[in-house]
Amino acid sequence: MPIGITALGTYVPTRVLTNKELEGMFDTSDEWIVSRTGIRERHLAAEDEFASDMGVRAVNDLSARYPGVLEGVDMVVCATSSPDALFPSTAAIIAGQVGLNGAGALDVLVACSGFMYALSVAQGMVLAKTATKVLVLGAEALSKILDWTDRTTCILFGDGAGAAIVEEVPEGYGFQSFVLGADSTGGPSLYKFAVADHIPGVPVGTGAMLGMNGREVFKFAVRVLGDSGEKAMNKAGLSGSDIDWMVPHQANVRIIESACGRFGVPLEKTVINLDRYGNTSTASVPLALREALDDGRVKDGDQLLLVAFGGGLSWGASAMKWYGGAGRKVAVQEQELVVK
Repeated sequence: MPIGITALGTYVPTRVLTNKELEGMFDTSDEWIVSRTGIRERHLAAEDEFASDMGVRAVNDLSARYPGVLEGVDMVVCATSSPDALFPSTAAIIAGQVGLNGAGALDVLVACSGFMYALSVAQGMVLAKTATKVLVLGAEALSKILDWTDRTTCILFGDGAGAAIVEEVPEGYGFQSFVLGADSTGGPSLYKFAVADHIPGVPVGTGAMLGMNGREVFKFAVRVLGDSGEKAMNKAGLSGSDIDWMVPHQANVRIIESACGRFGVPLEKTVINLDRYGNTSTASVPLALREALDDGRVKDGDQLLLVAFGGGLSWGASAMKWYGGAGRKVAVQEQELVVK
């Protein structure tokens, strides 16, 4: 049974924080940030706006693009690094707000790799007949958990959300492979405390805010993005020349450039939008993919490679053939309405 993404919606907050504004907050510069990360601005949630709120708005966008798309959804899986609460799950909160009471709901907490893990979980549920149609989200309010006095971390992240429908697709489309993994020895390089103020390798009392060893994460990301993407292509019987578009986690442009060299995928065949959004963690892959769909770069039948890395330290990659049938159906419905 081929399983894939049949619909995709996104949301970002209206508040935009530019590098120029950050110059007034601490000792940094637009040139310094752009040269090291590629980021120029990021969107920040309002004071009363959290991960579930942005997830709901991404689902609203999904429904506006694909009328009736939530009909039949029987499972909600939300990947997030900044959940509203440990419980109830952010997935359950979103499900209740979008009219999916009664559907199963669970959160996936794998930091920035979470959306890839959530897609794999959804595929497995459909294959196992635990669910028939899964709403998968990546929703982040990272600005709520940042130390805004630490210029090494707060310049990197932004807020946003993506929502996708995962279900059966026609033969020849959908997910062709998944590669998921984690290296727990890298945990101290990127972490956020919750219940216990202790992570192996991190001194007790370090604090509750997000902590990161940027140098170690960079080295890890350069290696693992290449390794996982290459394995995903090999499992699907593909090479770099077969990839129409690579959609990577949007963390650092130099990491993405390194991955392109490893895969043999030209930079011009890579979807990059981190200059306008920063690192939105689990929301970054759906935000980038939706943008490429909207501007016509990604089309029905295109061969995609999705890759991500994050805390854990973790990684996730998937080769997939994009199914654009749902989009065509909606376009026909809109045309008929206009004719009437």
